[in-house]
Amino acid sequence: MKTVFFDVDTQLDFLYPAGALYVPGAETIVKTLAELTNFAAANGIQIVSTMDAHAEDDPEFKTWKPHCVVGTTGQQKAAVTLLNRRSVLGSDGDSKHAPQIIVEKQTIDCFSNPNLSPLLEHLKADRFVVYGVATEVCVQCAAFGLLKTGAQVELVSDAIKSLSEAAERDMIERFQALGGLTVKRGDVLA
Repeated sequence: MKTVFFDVDTQLDFLYPAGALYVPGAETIVKTLAELTNFAAANGIQIVSTMDAHAEDDPEFKTWKPHCVVGTTGQQKAAVTLLNRRSVLGSDGDSKHAPQIIVEKQTIDCFSNPNLSPLLEHLKADRFVVYGVATEVCVQCAAFGLLKTGAQVELVSDAIKSLSEAAERDMIERFQALGGLTVKRGDVLA
């Protein structure tokens, strides 16, 4: 079974209290994010990471306060979620194969990058392991989109954080109703 880890928006603006769009408590999952990244690296597991890459006047800022503006510190991924060998897949499709492929996006839905679906077809994963922030926003878009591939999709429940616990519970219930699985970090690292 070919597994791909799917790391959603583990960027400084979301993970830490000083971030522009901080997800409360997200800093508590950073150690788990590091463990997942290190496990993938040690076991040759492909990581696909999504990353907000906004312009200063991005239309998304009509809904969400400005965050992850290209070139700012807050837009950077947490160092513990990065592999030494990585490539960036922008909306122009320019990318080289690497153990970690970073998919840039300008909306909450990673599938808005027209090159993500062809990348997933190329990777031919049987299983996606999903984690990151925020559960009921960008993680939801990624998890539900990945379910449409027909692959097994697992959400690492102790490696996600939400803006609302009620919204997170609702998202997880809908995810499970569609065939998604919830697992713990220990299940993935075993």
